[in-house]
Amino acid sequence: MNDKDNHTDDDFSLFRDAVKGVKKLPQDTIIQKPNRESRQKDIRRTFREAKDNEFFFSDEFVPHLEEDGPVRYARSDVSKYEVKRLRRGVYVPDVFLDMHGMTQQEAKAELGAMIAYCIKEGVHCACVMHGIGKHILKQKVPIWLAQHPAVMAYHQAPLEFGGNGAILVLLSVPEK
Repeated sequence: MNDKDNHTDDDFSLFRDAVKGVKKLPQDTIIQKPNRESRQKDIRRTFREAKDNEFFFSDEFVPHLEEDGPVRYARSDVSKYEVKRLRRGVYVPDVFLDMHGMTQQEAKAELGAMIAYCIKEGVHCACVMHGIGKHILKQKVPIWLAQHPAVMAYHQAPLEFGGNGAILVLLSVPEK
Protein backbone atom coordinates (compact mmCIF):
# COMPACT_ATOMS: atom_id res chain seq x y z
CA MET A 1 0.00 0.00 0.00
CA ASN A 2 1.26 3.44 -0.74
CA ASP A 3 1.20 6.45 1.55
CA LYS A 4 -1.73 8.11 -0.30
CA ASP A 5 -4.11 5.17 0.33
CA ASN A 6 -3.28 5.17 4.06
CA HIS A 7 -3.98 8.88 4.25
CA THR A 8 -7.40 8.43 2.56
CA ASP A 9 -8.33 5.55 4.91
CA ASP A 10 -7.37 7.69 7.91
CA ASP A 11 -9.65 10.49 6.66
CA PHE A 12 -12.62 8.14 6.27
CA SER A 13 -12.12 6.60 9.70
CA LEU A 14 -11.86 10.06 11.28
CA PHE A 15 -15.09 11.07 9.56
CA ARG A 16 -16.92 7.90 10.69
CA ASP A 17 -15.79 8.51 14.27
CA ALA A 18 -16.98 12.14 14.11
CA VAL A 19 -20.50 11.31 12.87
CA LYS A 20 -21.08 8.19 15.00
CA GLY A 21 -24.48 8.31 16.71
CA VAL A 22 -25.94 11.03 14.43
CA LYS A 23 -29.54 10.48 13.27
CA LYS A 24 -30.70 11.31 9.78
CA LEU A 25 -33.12 14.27 9.66
CA PRO A 26 -36.49 13.67 8.02
CA GLN A 27 -37.17 15.58 4.79
CA ASP A 28 -39.76 18.21 5.72
CA THR A 29 -39.15 20.78 2.99
CA ILE A 30 -42.24 21.40 0.90
CA ILE A 31 -41.51 22.05 -2.74
CA GLN A 32 -44.35 23.85 -4.43
CA LYS A 33 -44.84 23.33 -8.11
CA PRO A 34 -45.23 26.52 -10.14
CA ASN A 35 -48.83 27.47 -10.68
CA ARG A 36 -48.94 27.52 -14.44
CA GLU A 37 -52.67 28.15 -14.60
CA SER A 38 -52.43 31.59 -12.99
CA ARG A 39 -49.51 32.51 -15.22
CA GLN A 40 -51.48 31.41 -18.28
CA LYS A 41 -54.47 33.45 -17.07
CA ASP A 42 -52.24 36.54 -16.74
CA ILE A 43 -50.91 36.03 -20.26
CA ARG A 44 -54.43 35.59 -21.65
CA ARG A 45 -55.67 38.68 -19.78
CA THR A 46 -52.78 40.80 -21.10
CA PHE A 47 -53.43 39.55 -24.63
CA ARG A 48 -57.15 40.29 -24.27
CA GLU A 49 -56.43 43.82 -22.97
CA ALA A 50 -54.13 44.45 -25.92
CA LYS A 51 -56.83 43.23 -28.32
CA ASP A 52 -59.40 45.43 -26.56
CA ASN A 53 -57.17 48.46 -26.98
CA GLU A 54 -56.57 47.57 -30.62
CA PHE A 55 -60.33 47.86 -31.08
CA PHE A 56 -60.05 51.66 -30.90
CA PHE A 57 -57.88 51.85 -34.02
CA SER A 58 -59.73 52.13 -37.32
CA ASP A 59 -58.10 52.57 -40.71
CA GLU A 60 -61.22 54.15 -42.21
CA PHE A 61 -61.65 56.95 -39.66
CA VAL A 62 -59.48 59.99 -40.34
CA PRO A 63 -59.48 62.64 -37.60
CA HIS A 64 -58.98 66.30 -38.41
CA LEU A 65 -55.29 66.89 -37.70
CA GLU A 66 -53.30 70.00 -38.50
CA GLU A 67 -51.36 69.55 -41.73
CA ASP A 68 -48.74 72.28 -41.27
CA GLY A 69 -45.77 71.91 -38.94
CA PRO A 70 -44.87 68.90 -36.82
CA VAL A 71 -47.35 66.15 -35.93
CA ARG A 72 -49.43 67.24 -32.94
CA TYR A 73 -52.82 66.62 -31.38
CA ALA A 74 -54.71 67.50 -28.22
CA ARG A 75 -58.14 66.33 -27.12
CA SER A 76 -60.73 69.07 -26.84
CA ASP A 77 -60.63 68.96 -23.01
CA VAL A 78 -56.80 69.24 -22.88
CA SER A 79 -54.96 72.54 -22.77
CA LYS A 80 -52.77 73.44 -25.75
CA TYR A 81 -50.08 74.17 -23.15
CA GLU A 82 -49.71 70.42 -22.60
CA VAL A 83 -48.81 69.99 -26.28
CA LYS A 84 -46.24 72.75 -25.89
CA ARG A 85 -44.76 70.97 -22.88
CA LEU A 86 -44.51 67.75 -24.92
CA ARG A 87 -42.73 69.66 -27.71
CA ARG A 88 -40.23 71.15 -25.28
CA GLY A 89 -39.46 67.78 -23.72
CA VAL A 90 -40.79 68.62 -20.25
CA TYR A 91 -42.41 65.20 -20.10
CA VAL A 92 -39.87 62.39 -20.11
CA PRO A 93 -41.22 59.10 -21.49
CA ASP A 94 -41.09 56.06 -19.22
CA VAL A 95 -41.99 53.59 -21.97
CA PHE A 96 -40.53 53.35 -25.49
CA LEU A 97 -42.13 51.42 -28.35
CA ASP A 98 -39.90 50.76 -31.37
CA MET A 99 -41.97 49.97 -34.47
CA HIS A 100 -39.11 49.69 -36.95
CA GLY A 101 -39.71 46.78 -39.32
CA MET A 102 -43.29 46.10 -38.22
CA THR A 103 -46.27 45.65 -40.50
CA GLN A 104 -49.35 47.82 -39.99
CA GLN A 105 -51.20 45.02 -38.17
CA GLU A 106 -48.23 44.30 -35.89
CA ALA A 107 -47.79 48.00 -35.19
CA LYS A 108 -51.48 48.40 -34.38
CA ALA A 109 -51.39 45.46 -31.97
CA GLU A 110 -48.19 46.67 -30.29
CA LEU A 111 -49.57 50.21 -29.94
CA GLY A 112 -52.69 48.82 -28.25
CA ALA A 113 -50.56 46.67 -25.95
CA MET A 114 -48.34 49.64 -25.05
CA ILE A 115 -51.34 51.79 -24.13
CA ALA A 116 -52.81 48.94 -22.05
CA TYR A 117 -49.45 48.53 -20.27
CA CYS A 118 -49.18 52.28 -19.59
CA ILE A 119 -52.68 52.38 -18.11
CA LYS A 120 -52.00 49.28 -15.99
CA GLU A 121 -48.65 50.57 -14.70
CA GLY A 122 -49.67 54.22 -14.29
CA VAL A 123 -47.31 55.59 -16.96
CA HIS A 124 -48.32 59.07 -18.15
CA CYS A 125 -45.84 59.62 -20.99
CA ALA A 126 -44.64 57.21 -23.67
CA CYS A 127 -42.55 57.47 -26.82
CA VAL A 128 -43.60 55.72 -30.02
CA MET A 129 -40.73 55.38 -32.49
CA HIS A 130 -42.35 54.72 -35.86
CA GLY A 131 -39.37 55.65 -38.00
CA ILE A 132 -39.54 57.42 -41.33
CA GLY A 133 -39.08 54.75 -44.02
CA LYS A 134 -41.89 54.82 -46.58
CA HIS A 135 -44.02 57.09 -44.34
CA ILE A 136 -46.69 54.41 -43.85
CA LEU A 137 -46.42 54.10 -40.05
CA LYS A 138 -45.47 57.76 -39.80
CA GLN A 139 -48.90 58.61 -41.26
CA LYS A 140 -50.94 55.86 -39.56
CA VAL A 141 -49.69 56.11 -35.95
CA PRO A 142 -51.00 59.68 -35.35
CA ILE A 143 -54.39 58.69 -36.78
CA TRP A 144 -54.58 55.64 -34.52
CA LEU A 145 -53.46 57.57 -31.44
CA ALA A 146 -56.08 60.29 -32.00
CA GLN A 147 -58.81 57.62 -31.84
CA HIS A 148 -57.89 56.16 -28.44
CA PRO A 149 -59.78 57.65 -25.47
CA ALA A 150 -56.78 57.39 -23.12
CA VAL A 151 -54.58 59.58 -25.34
CA MET A 152 -54.76 63.17 -24.12
CA ALA A 153 -52.21 64.67 -26.49
CA TYR A 154 -49.18 63.88 -28.61
CA HIS A 155 -46.45 65.78 -30.38
CA GLN A 156 -43.48 65.00 -32.58
CA ALA A 157 -40.68 64.02 -30.22
CA PRO A 158 -37.73 66.31 -29.51
CA LEU A 159 -34.41 65.24 -31.05
CA GLU A 160 -33.22 63.43 -27.90
CA PHE A 161 -36.23 61.08 -28.11
CA GLY A 162 -36.23 60.41 -31.86
CA GLY A 163 -37.14 63.69 -33.55
CA ASN A 164 -39.01 63.33 -36.83
CA GLY A 165 -39.25 59.53 -36.48
CA ALA A 166 -41.01 59.46 -33.09
CA ILE A 167 -44.02 60.78 -31.19
CA LEU A 168 -44.33 61.60 -27.49
CA VAL A 169 -47.74 60.54 -26.18
CA LEU A 170 -49.42 61.95 -23.08
CA LEU A 171 -51.91 59.50 -21.55
CA SER A 172 -54.72 60.01 -19.06
CA VAL A 173 -54.17 57.32 -16.46
CA PRO A 174 -56.72 56.88 -13.67
CA GLU A 175 -55.30 57.22 -10.17
CA LYS A 176 -55.18 54.00 -8.18
